[in-house]
Amino acid sequence: MTITDTGLRPYPNGDSSIRRMALEAAGLGFDSLVAIGIPPADYSGITVREGVLIGNIPAREASAAVKRSREGTLVMVEAGDNGFNRAMLGVKGVHVLCGIQNADRHAFDHVTAKMAADNGVAVDISLAPLIRKRGASRQKALQRYRDVLMLSRKFSFPLILSTHASSVLEMRSVREMSALAVMIGFDLPEVESALACAGSASFGTGPVRVIV
Repeated sequence: MTITDTGLRPYPNGDSSIRRMALEAAGLGFDSLVAIGIPPADYSGITVREGVLIGNIPAREASAAVKRSREGTLVMVEAGDNGFNRAMLGVKGVHVLCGIQNADRHAFDHVTAKMAADNGVAVDISLAPLIRKRGASRQKALQRYRDVLMLSRKFSFPLILSTHASSVLEMRSVREMSALAVMIGFDLPEVESALACAGSASFGTGPVRVIV
């Protein structure tokens, strides 16, 4: 089982280099990372897979962006309203629907859940709001994630646990991420599956450059 943190934003979009984040990930118990806009590589035993994040654009433009993505790239689409989500879940090449905590609670329902299951699209559970936020915004994210977890249990679409860290200071260990997931309502087998999802899927397994 390959344990993967997903959605990382290294320099120049974040504060830490991908090499530094990979070294940190090794100490935190991970085997691989998915980093936005970073070419596939291997840093001292940590596999880095390229990710692309598509969001805040109309469905037609988002669909075109998905089709332009390179083979082997993890394609993540930022959730929008229900109509946008239904449109994107039907686009071949979309791997992950993320940012669900920022969408309206009706944006991901039984219909979209079934579409995600039928098309093998994962829903990202970013732990960033639980790590960085407090109060009402944190509680909103918790509730949205619990709703998605219940739908996942009913319809069997995959889930991904991630930090979307832009700095080594925002990265968390496997143990810490597991504890946060349990707080949402995950059981341990679900935690293991969600941490392994991005690393075990056929996408993102393209050739990598080995960098010592």
